[in-house]
Amino acid sequence: MSADASSSGLPSDDFYDVEDFVWDNEGELLDLVKNGNRAFRENRMEEAIKCYSKASNIQPSNPVILSNRCNAYVRMSEFLKQRTPTDSEYRPLNGLDPTIHAELALKDATRLVDLRSNSVKSYILKANALILLEKYDLAREVILSGLQVDPLSNALQVSLQKLEKDAASLTQGCRGKPERSDDFDCTLCLKLLFEPVTTACGHSFCRSCLFRAMDCSNKCPLCRTVLFINPRTCSISVTLNNIIQRNFPEDYAERKSDHESLTNFGYDLLPLFVMDVVLPCQKVLLNIFEPRYRLMVRRIMEGNRRMGMVILDSTTGFPAEFGCEVEITECDPLPDGRFYLEVEGRRRFRIINCWDQDGYRVASVEWVQDILPADRSKEQVDLQEMANNAAKYAQFWIRRAKQAAWQDRRRLAELFHAEARMPTANDPELFSFWLAGLSNRRPPERLELLFIRDTKERISRGLIYMRDAEQGCQVQ
Repeated sequence: MSADASSSGLPSDDFYDVEDFVWDNEGELLDLVKNGNRAFRENRMEEAIKCYSKASNIQPSNPVILSNRCNAYVRMSEFLKQRTPTDSEYRPLNGLDPTIHAELALKDATRLVDLRSNSVKSYILKANALILLEKYDLAREVILSGLQVDPLSNALQVSLQKLEKDAASLTQGCRGKPERSDDFDCTLCLKLLFEPVTTACGHSFCRSCLFRAMDCSNKCPLCRTVLFINPRTCSISVTLNNIIQRNFPEDYAERKSDHESLTNFGYDLLPLFVMDVVLPCQKVLLNIFEPRYRLMVRRIMEGNRRMGMVILDSTTGFPAEFGCEVEITECDPLPDGRFYLEVEGRRRFRIINCWDQDGYRVASVEWVQDILPADRSKEQVDLQEMANNAAKYAQFWIRRAKQAAWQDRRRLAELFHAEARMPTANDPELFSFWLAGLSNRRPPERLELLFIRDTKERISRGLIYMRDAEQGCQVQ
């Protein structure tokens, strides 16, 4: 990969050239830097970066190595930003992104300024990296900091003049804003691009639209080129996003609001995962592979990490009236787009209204709680005593269950985890759900537990389930 000459307007070739390494002993470090410098001067930037990175592993804080690698990152970023759309479409460069290279250059330049605070070149390299990231105000501050070190530096003065001139022309260009056209629209949702991602084949889509399409195929929706990108590491196109945000602020604000409404559900709105009955305080492992639910999980992870879990009512074909809100406590995205999730039940709800949204269900819900007795009443004292006695029996039952399952490692692990999650009996409602979940019951029985609003009855059922399991000589 070769990179053409810089367009950043550095005032002197000396500041844009790499430094020769002075080392008393011949060895691997000196050879790496020499090979890197040779590759840099022959415009083979990828090879130069590899040599400097290997040298940096040997001497991580060497200012010459950091300066040379930063220079190579800047040159590579400039080369990628200057590529024409035609080149990007017909000669895609997989894995290369100008923003990532500029960020790496900024990281090296920041360390370089700390090591060489009296060097003009350190400030120029850092300013150039910030300019490539379109952080012009910060770049100006860096140049002014360099002028405090060397007020007579012609290189810094020229850089400051060029930066201010470019900023002025940018401001003038913004006054005559371009008319809104479909050039700034996503070809998938036909709306203004939001968080645009430009693929290796040169096409731009909304980030959410692209990965929704990739749930069904790993090819570009337009030209069918195979795409090797990952939602976790894929960066948005900073330049395109800034252009859209600057020129179409009202449309951009509307798109942002639409996006947030899909990721941040209201207090009484929940996306639904229709699969099984989950009880509060219960943990469940899920493998999310359906495209509609992969989309839902991505949106949930950008919001409050919560969704509703319900079972399908076999008589009506619709979700059951009662369900449980669960929180995603662990999320492991896989390269093929699937998710391994660990969720934990939080609180019950009753569905008021339900509708389809982008393939999955969303519901308007009301939160359900038990009808508890008044404070300090006889009923409350009796309930608390019942919960305390049930807690003692549960601990005894778990000990017996461990002894019976000493050869079943999986069941032993379940019992240890259940014991570790045991809530205090001072919260009888939550404790009753934990108690009832100790013995694995069929979905209809768990669904009945969600219906019940009498804590005493739920504790009683939990005790009955445990005794049935013990009398039947099977620990489920």
